[in-house]
Parts: sequence; structure tokens; C-alpha cells
Amino acid sequence: MIPRELQHQILRASKKYPLVGILGPRQSGKTTLAQMAFPKKTYISFENPQIRSFATHDPQGFFKQYAKGAILDEIQRVPSLFSYLQTIVDERKSKGMFILTGSQNFVLMENVTQSLAGRISLHKLLPLSLTELKKGVGKIPQLNDLLFSGGYPRIYDQSLQPTDWLQNYVETYLERDVRSLKNVGNLSSFQKFIRMCAARSGQLLNLSELGNDCGITHNTAKAWLSVLEASFLVFQLAPHYRNFNKRLKKSPKLYFYDTGLLCYLLGITKPQELVIHSQRGAIFETFVLSELIKQRLNHGIPLNFYFWQEQRKREIDCLIERGEKLTPVEIKSGQTIADDYFDHLRYWQKMAGRFASKAYLVYAGDVRQKRVDVEVIPWTALDEISL
Repeated sequence: MIPRELQHQILRASKKYPLVGILGPRQSGKTTLAQMAFPKKTYISFENPQIRSFATHDPQGFFKQYAKGAILDEIQRVPSLFSYLQTIVDERKSKGMFILTGSQNFVLMENVTQSLAGRISLHKLLPLSLTELKKGVGKIPQLNDLLFSGGYPRIYDQSLQPTDWLQNYVETYLERDVRSLKNVGNLSSFQKFIRMCAARSGQLLNLSELGNDCGITHNTAKAWLSVLEASFLVFQLAPHYRNFNKRLKKSPKLYFYDTGLLCYLLGITKPQELVIHSQRGAIFETFVLSELIKQRLNHGIPLNFYFWQEQRKREIDCLIERGEKLTPVEIKSGQTIADDYFDHLRYWQKMAGRFASKAYLVYAGDVRQKRVDVEVIPWTALDEISL
């Protein structure tokens, strides 16, 4: 088992709150993390239909068995329990009583807002980060191997072939989660929708265009995208609001959290195809942004990422906001540093003036450089970008 960086934050939260929630996509390691962090707590899975039936029909009798608390896995499958949890933790006033895990964000958040506000500390666990792979596997895979495999723990723990595992993952996800989240009548259409989203990872989101390409309405595309977001498969990166007197793009960008899943949905069958694949740049950009997000989530730091793009196509892939200061990060999938890699960074730094802080250029090579106001770092050193 690969140790998870989030464990420190979860243990810390359990000393302050009666409930701790671990959210994330299916198979990201939530159950394993909960059991490793709290080995003395009883583990209960609501995937078990008998346990689910007991908890649904006799919640008071169910909770009487766990006076000292427990790990409640996939609790969104029994939403009626949230109100009972509120009463229990208010009466007992103990810290770290129940550890909740879940893979459907809006089901959980709706109930947390209604019943558990102020009583629970929520944490998101995404697939393995580069830092976790460094520590857990012993060495970092080659870049193309890493992009192709992604970060789902089971692929590494059991040395599985990524394509086989991801195929089963997508099929299972479609059958189990989609049906419970939305009334998706045509699963083949939804699977096409997911693949069309994959083809747009790293691009500006246009729901009308996406819907037209899939033969669905704008509203259906919006609803289906919310399903992918709620299941922690995709995220939207918002444009930065400070315009510096320029006309900017106002649409968000769409990204996948895991490049292995992205590669599978794009039909990539082996790592070698990534060398010349037309989507290589978007896949590498997806990887870098996902790693920056994992880095902050694992350290309990709020996400403060944006992108910046002018109408004239000048663009900064990522802006990290720290108060008034903005740290620009440019992402390049080439292995050789070219002079034009710095053009947009220098243009933005000049325009941003006092709001600009040290810039980073992340690329697919392995040589470090320090240019004027720009630090060039290889992809293997992503965890060194200042939090």
C-alpha cells in the first residue's frame, strides 16, 4: 500500500471535529486511507445490500451498535443517515467519532449543508500524486508511462495493465454511479459524451458545441457534465477575473483529474503513442494542473488556480493567486527549452506589473534553468512549486 499525504490532514481534523469526510472518485484509495488512519475503528461498507437495508430501515438500531464511532464507507448510498448523525454527534460531543467516505460530491454536499454544517471536516482524495509515487513506488516512471497509467492506486499496488483496469472502471462507473445520479436513459450516448469531453481536455468549454457533437441539448450537456464533476472525474478551471484593461476569454477550461483515464478515453493503447499524439500537449497540461491541485488538497490549502487568455490567443496556462500577487505557470510538453516558451510569460509579467510574482515554466525535459524572473523546472520537480 502506498502511503497517502492526506493522512496527516485527516488525523489532525479528527482531533477537532466529530465527523471527518473523505471525498473523491471511486478507487482513489478512500477506504484504504480511512482504515490506515483509523485502524481501531469498525469498518462498515454501504455497498453491502444487507447493511444498507438495516441502516435504512432501522437507523437507531444501526447506530446503537457503534457507540464509539466507525468508518462509514460510501455513505451517500444511505442519505437518510445524515440527520441521525447530526443528533448523535451533538449528544455525545466526541471528536473523530465517525469517518465518512463518499464518491458522489453533490449528494454528500447537499446533506452536509442541510445536516452536518460545522460538525464535519471535508477532505478530497484524488488518485496518487507524483510525490506519493516517488515515496511509494521507489522511483518515478518514465513520463509517457506515467501519463498513460495515471494515478489510480490499484494499478500500482497490483501491477495491473492500465487499459484493462480503466476499461472496467469506466463500464462499472457508467452502470453503478450514473444511473444513481441522473436519469441517463442512453448510456451509450453518455459514454460518447465522456469521450468527447476527453477530446476537449485543456480547451475552452463550449456546452452548446459539445452538445451538438453528441446529439444532445445544451441543458443535457450541462447536466451530464455536472455528473462527471460530482464524481470527481473532471474539473473546470476558471479564467482570472482581473483583466488588466484587455479583452479576455470568459469561458472556463475543462480538464480531467487523471491522465490515465484521459488516455483511455482518447483511445491511446500504449505509452509510445504519446510521443507523437496530437493531444500530447493537452494531456501533459492536464497532468501538471492535476498535480498542482493534488498538492494543495493533500496539504489542506484552498484551491486558488485560474488561467488567463486574451482574445488574441496570448495565454498563461495557470495563475496561482496569493492575495494581490499572482504566480504565472506556463506548461510545455516539449523536452527541449525553446526561446518562444517565454514569450507569453514575459508579456504577462510586463502587463501585470506589481501584481506579478516569480514565474515558472514546467516542461517535459529534465534540466533546470534560472532565467530572469522565470524558473524553469522539469516535470519531476512539480512538487517544488511554492504552495
